[in-house]
Amino acid sequence: MEPKIGVYICHCGSNIAGTVDVGAVVDFARGLPSVVVSRDYKFMCSEPGQELIKNDIRELGVNRVVVASCSPTMHERTFRRVCQEAGLNPYLFEMANIREHCSWVTEDKQKATEKAKALVSAAVSRVFYQVPLEAMEVEVNPSTLIVGGGIAGIQAALKIADSEHQVYLVERLPSIGGHMSQLDKTFPTLDCSACILTPKMTLVGSHPYIKLMTYSEVEEVSGFIGNFKVKIRKKARYIDEDKCTGCGLCQEKCPWKVDSEFEVGLGKRKAIYTPFPQAVPNKPVIDREHCAYFQKGTCRACEKFCEAKAINFEQEDELVEVEVGSIILATGFNVFNPAPIYQYGYKRLDNVVTSLEFERVVCSSGPTQGNIVLKDGSSPQEIAIIHCVGSRDENYHEYCSRVCCMYSMKLAHLVKEHTEADVYEFYIDIRSFGKGFEEFYKRLSSEGVNFIRGKVGEVTNHAITDEEKGKLVVVSEDTLLGSIIRVPVDMVILSVALEAQPDAGTVARLFNISRSADGFFLEKHPKLEPVSTMSDGIFVAGCCQGPKDIPDTVAQASAAAAEVLAMIGKGKVEIEAATAVVDERICSGCQLCLLVCPYSAISFDEKKEVCRVNEALCKGCGACVGACPSDAISLNHFTNEQILAQMEGILV
Repeated sequence: MEPKIGVYICHCGSNIAGTVDVGAVVDFARGLPSVVVSRDYKFMCSEPGQELIKNDIRELGVNRVVVASCSPTMHERTFRRVCQEAGLNPYLFEMANIREHCSWVTEDKQKATEKAKALVSAAVSRVFYQVPLEAMEVEVNPSTLIVGGGIAGIQAALKIADSEHQVYLVERLPSIGGHMSQLDKTFPTLDCSACILTPKMTLVGSHPYIKLMTYSEVEEVSGFIGNFKVKIRKKARYIDEDKCTGCGLCQEKCPWKVDSEFEVGLGKRKAIYTPFPQAVPNKPVIDREHCAYFQKGTCRACEKFCEAKAINFEQEDELVEVEVGSIILATGFNVFNPAPIYQYGYKRLDNVVTSLEFERVVCSSGPTQGNIVLKDGSSPQEIAIIHCVGSRDENYHEYCSRVCCMYSMKLAHLVKEHTEADVYEFYIDIRSFGKGFEEFYKRLSSEGVNFIRGKVGEVTNHAITDEEKGKLVVVSEDTLLGSIIRVPVDMVILSVALEAQPDAGTVARLFNISRSADGFFLEKHPKLEPVSTMSDGIFVAGCCQGPKDIPDTVAQASAAAAEVLAMIGKGKVEIEAATAVVDERICSGCQLCLLVCPYSAISFDEKKEVCRVNEALCKGCGACVGACPSDAISLNHFTNEQILAQMEGILV
């Protein structure tokens, strides 16, 4: 069939037309080989713009379409669908990006117009050689794996399970709950954190469609969208969960105490323990590293006093394999350790604590039963809260952690609620952007909290006046006064950053997803696909994608659940046809392609000694094509003929 190409130039309002002479580009396109129609429209992505293309396909016999507009990331799918609805194969469409690559990168109208012509010429030359391709479809397994049992994982699990689809919720700690379970209250409404979280935790623990796997970790992931196989290691708790009644007698009788991770080292737990009273499941686990029996072969007190006979020192790790159609990663965040910021005195000076440590101190179920006390047991009279510790700092994390301003103000309120102490908040900028946040800021101002705008230079115990003796002195600039100030206080709270988990790189490699420069998991598109990843069928939710507060975390978890339910509801997914293909007649079996494939889409057939591409995993990146020394791999929709034609076309 002789190619009949239609070219359509978008004004994109003034985004393109303000810099590019659209009329000149339209006239230029009319003179290109095989172009039978060239048009422009203010918004090609709008319904009237789409109808222009459909009508030309039906009435003029256009069988190749070029749209010169914005990024293909935005609207390639839109225009492919338009072609398909008009009866044209969607792979006979090509898009030229004359916005991001042209009008937005220069103010020179003549140069922008010339470049737009070149990009259109390249697209026309390429589309001439494009051929129809057929996308494949795969069935979707309706089960879902969720990794991480914080509020994000809990929310996503409940949303999916409530639609009566199986969910496997994997959490590496002995209980679900995440960091939210460690908080006393939540801003700006000051709800009790445990009060709003515990009901959801209980629902997860008893839901018939949720298989809860705590104290477990994912070890291996294979397969593709709709059909993943996952191996999960259930670590030995040394407790028979079916027999255990959760009475707590074993913990009471255990003589060995160690620092509690849940209490951030401020309190103790036993060698057999549940992390906190509301834990789900409310079944203990034996800490092998600190258990006297495992270390010395003695004790076994827990076993002697367990009436249910639930202690099993012979229990071993169990490897469980599950099959799921989609995966949601909700692995959460880590709290920044401020010790490297030497000038703030953390771990060096008494009564300098992190915000999370203070959360446990002020919590009524914490190590001090909610009493705010100093190392010597006295009550503080002045407390300083330092914002942006590890955030907005080129030496540590350049990004804003989003929650620090608000939780700092919440902590100031809790201090006022529990003590008569004066509170000083040292901030760079107050970022109270959410619903009810600004009102909370004003409330704190009216409660007598002292806000000092300036970056703290040092926390010291060196006194230079009688007033400073025996005190911590916060040395800071005050940008509103235009001077350096020294504020003597009894306690300093460091509002530390939220950062990516230490093993985020390992997890990213395990699930074959990308990370941004700050270490968090990278979404497919920051605006249009904020919970999707470049690995189809794998989604991210919560703080593993970036710092955020609880409402945003819950919203993102619900969005991820919606993506999964949409896949399950449809029952099948379409796989991109632009994939690599191995010519087995030429393949030498060297396996270089297997080594360079970033998506693990290539396997080696031992029997035939050739490589093969799993089209469901392949993303069409072309790395294998460039690596193959035998030229045995080609890439559908990006053939040598098409690429060379595009290169020749741009040299007009």
